[in-house]
Amino acid sequence: MRLLHRLRFAPFLAQLVVTRRCNLSCGYCNEYDAASPPVPSRLLRARIDHLKKLGTFSLELTGGEPLLHPEICELIAHARARAFHKVMMISNAYLLGVEMVEELNRAGLMELQVSVDGVKPNDVTVKVLRPLLPKLEVLARLARFRVVLSAVLGACPPAEALEVVRTARELGFRPRVLVLHDTQGQISLDAAGRATLSELRRQLGPALSEAHDYRQRILKHGAAPFKCRAGSRYLYVDEHGDVAWCSQTRELFRKPLLEYHPADLRRQFYTGKPCSDACTLGCVRTQSAYDEWRSQAPATPGQRRLPVYGQ
Repeated sequence: MRLLHRLRFAPFLAQLVVTRRCNLSCGYCNEYDAASPPVPSRLLRARIDHLKKLGTFSLELTGGEPLLHPEICELIAHARARAFHKVMMISNAYLLGVEMVEELNRAGLMELQVSVDGVKPNDVTVKVLRPLLPKLEVLARLARFRVVLSAVLGACPPAEALEVVRTARELGFRPRVLVLHDTQGQISLDAAGRATLSELRRQLGPALSEAHDYRQRILKHGAAPFKCRAGSRYLYVDEHGDVAWCSQTRELFRKPLLEYHPADLRRQFYTGKPCSDACTLGCVRTQSAYDEWRSQAPATPGQRRLPVYGQ
């Protein structure tokens, strides 16, 4: 019965914040601060263990900047010892060097996602190719884990996203495209960005058509309704140890992870989310796509509805 419940409701992916602090200050980001201490490792180990108990398949450590946590490699090793299907991390890569990459290798990291906003620094971001290329070359040479290099449309001149994708291919990384969203997870892309997205769709083909090609449907119709399974198939766990639907909707739903049980997974699986129609959070949509055929209650009238792109 436990196996059946896991197959029906358990998280495919949990993202766990290990520190809210970041070494950068990107103008579009609302997921960091400059002062928070790292979450104590004993608390993070307990959260990792509880996520495993809930039947979580894959774990991704995030922030802030996870490399600012002094025991990040020990936490990765702890997660690997719990036999998750995949143990991953999101990083801006600025703190990477030969020694750190080798430590991540030894810890057993399985995948690293690095998002790059463009080519040249600007008033919004310095998370761009020009200063990051030496770090990326070290990764290409030494990393024994998979590297996903994500171009971010909306943070720099759109054409620069094409250069990021080209660089990812040259270095042997998996190229990916993210679309900048606003503070409510809704799409934020101008006409030039849309044109570039169309060109990237042509270049990357099916690789850019994740979750029923939701980006194109949003741009064409202003919305791409789906049955969001956040709180079940996808868990976002913040630095306080609270589960939220995602990083952008922490005010709509919260519950302490250590008080989260299989009944909560089931409840949130069937709960309609008021922000789902124009959501651009690929991690949520991708983990929800497998269960589109299963029923879900619509968002209740009392839930605060977030604006749909184009309205």
